[in-house]
Amino acid sequence: DREEAALNQKREELAEEIAFYKFQQFMFLKQWKALKAYANEKGIRIIGDIPIYVAFDSADTWANPVLFQFDEDNQPKAVAGCPPDAFSATGQLWGNPLYKWDYHKSTGYAWWLLRLAHVFKLYDTVRIDHFRGFDEYYSIPFGDQTAERGHWEKGPGMDLFNTVKEKLGDVDVIAEDLGYLTESVIEMVKESGYPGMKVLQFAFDSREESDYLPHNYERNCVVYTGTHDNDTILGWYYVMSEEDREFSKEYMGNAKSTDEELPWDFIRMSMESVANLAVTPMQEFLGLGTEARINYPSTLGNNWKWRLLPGQFTIGNGKENHRLTQITARIAKIKNTRRRESKTGPGKQAGRDSGRTDTEFKGEACRIWNR
Repeated sequence: DREEAALNQKREELAEEIAFYKFQQFMFLKQWKALKAYANEKGIRIIGDIPIYVAFDSADTWANPVLFQFDEDNQPKAVAGCPPDAFSATGQLWGNPLYKWDYHKSTGYAWWLLRLAHVFKLYDTVRIDHFRGFDEYYSIPFGDQTAERGHWEKGPGMDLFNTVKEKLGDVDVIAEDLGYLTESVIEMVKESGYPGMKVLQFAFDSREESDYLPHNYERNCVVYTGTHDNDTILGWYYVMSEEDREFSKEYMGNAKSTDEELPWDFIRMSMESVANLAVTPMQEFLGLGTEARINYPSTLGNNWKWRLLPGQFTIGNGKENHRLTQITARIAKIKNTRRRESKTGPGKQAGRDSGRTDTEFKGEACRIWNR
């Protein structure tokens, strides 16, 4: 609980440490804004990523427990996860607190509006993880050791995203819609207008037709050779089943490709698709194997360690990538962002419907939240 006397005491006791972390955050934000401005001037847009859920020990749950499904002792009543499936007999127990969606609705989704307004200051495009959780979310009793006793609950659906559009305008969102999708999830993604995701490493199942094969794409989607949760192309290719690997060779016509050529076969296929955006991890341009994998889902201790070293990406890599980007008509057109910003005025949100400053919007959201 947030007890004012205790908070004031700690503010005084920890004043120097608090100031240190505030300074760190200030310097990071200053440097990040400078980097983003430089990238935007060069015609480079930055994609950020936010999870649907926050952690139980986060500042959000501590400062605003009313937003979450907590009991009178501020302990979760239920937590997030995924049900048992072919990959996990007991399901996935993530343990994140679940939102109290009826309360969020009563505030006009003020917390979500503040959260999204903030991340769009940091990034040009935002991928929202586990997008299907806004349609229905999996609720597991708190204290359970597996996800087996969970059940589905109804989420806010398009009511949230209609509010986002009304208050923030046509923001640039990528909906992470991977995994098992119901008709209602598919309809929500379609109605939102946000592009969903296609991952080539999920495409080659020799047993059935796959929506991830490029000939099934619609233009409004984002194709990935693989995401941060996947192995690299070379790492994945040699552990997939022989039947699936032969199917991929037949589909792509690349039975004679060498290990050096193989990642480029997948890069080319993604770029030649009708998808509006194609995303390729740097490891594929370098032809790296499993040693360069970013993340092993549901594991701790050996993730997010790979680093691009100086000199690894050469002029030759750049020229090859540039030519492929050019012949598939994916060269970005550089816009004069400074001119656009000067028209909207300082502090205004360019391209937004509202025409209000960030400060004005934040004030309104806080008033709604606290009513």
